[in-house]
Amino acid sequence: MAFSFGEGGRRGRRFGSADPLADINVVPLVDVVLVLLIIFMITANVMEFGLDIQVPKVKTVRQTAQDLPVVSITKNGESFLNDKAININLLAQGIRERFRNASAVYVRADKETPWDPIAQIVAELGDAKFEVKMVTAPTEIAARQRR
Repeated sequence: MAFSFGEGGRRGRRFGSADPLADINVVPLVDVVLVLLIIFMITANVMEFGLDIQVPKVKTVRQTAQDLPVVSITKNGESFLNDKAININLLAQGIRERFRNASAVYVRADKETPWDPIAQIVAELGDAKFEVKMVTAPTEIAARQRR
């Protein structure tokens, strides 16, 4: 905080002590905030959120925007229900507990995942009477991501 003594107060210097002007120096505060803003803008692009799953690329993809549970399968065959690890045997029960009215489920598998875990999860969801919707990416998006 900076103090300055102005000469324009009620009394001048001749008649006694001048009143201090208590003003906050805002310039350093603004400088620090702008530097922090730039740092956050740069690092926001670097940070990745969620699971790293590269879905297969296909020519045509239906555009759907339903709010459904998502079962993700990693390259190693690990299964996740909306980014939380789940056992394949408890999958149907977990979906019913967390999503009461769900009749369908998105299945998102990495393109390098072996077929066996995918088939097991699809069979488990089919036995539980869930409609299975596979998540894919259009080929034009795949071409843009490679650049």
